[in-house]
Amino acid sequence: MSSGHRHPHPPQQPDIEDGPYTWHMALTDAVTDLLLAKGVITGAELRRTLETIDAATPAHGARLVARAWLDPDFKARVLEDANAAAGELGIDAGAIPIRAVENRSDLHNVIVCTLCSCYPRYLLGAAPDWYKSRAYRSRVVREPRAVLAEFGLHLPDHVRIEVHDSTAELRYMVLPLRPAGTEGLDEEALAALVTRDCMIGTAVPAAPAEP
Repeated sequence: MSSGHRHPHPPQQPDIEDGPYTWHMALTDAVTDLLLAKGVITGAELRRTLETIDAATPAHGARLVARAWLDPDFKARVLEDANAAAGELGIDAGAIPIRAVENRSDLHNVIVCTLCSCYPRYLLGAAPDWYKSRAYRSRVVREPRAVLAEFGLHLPDHVRIEVHDSTAELRYMVLPLRPAGTEGLDEEALAALVTRDCMIGTAVPAAPAEP
């Protein structure tokens, strides 16, 4: 991701499955085999967990955001305990705590995992390739305004940017600002405005175009 890009163009990372079988892959397989052999988990439990992860989409997080926009009490619960609030909507956000950080008119939040690719997958679906890239992980903490500009997000100078580093013990998601001009929209219409990148912080929701 170079600073010379004129249009939004997040960094790309090849699919790791296209590369050689690595030591970390072998370790993952060995630990999984050991857990199965010792009876810590069953094959059925492992399959259900993988199916749940694969079924997760950004639509889960978008529902959470839309409900928070409409219900101040629910938003307070999201900011206090995003996992429990998701459960109120019938969404399994997983066992790892997720902290929702709220954008304001003078504050914009963006999330990253500087170590690897920790991400609230149960709420946002699979992490995009650029989120896992070394370029994003290293640069967004040092020059977030420049990185966001490369995504096409140009924030006013008075808006402070906070970068939140997800870990294996704590994940983050962004609760974006509700766009102006959406006062008459219902929850479904509002959720349609919320994209994955809005909940990472590399984009903001836009009001629907006039008919």
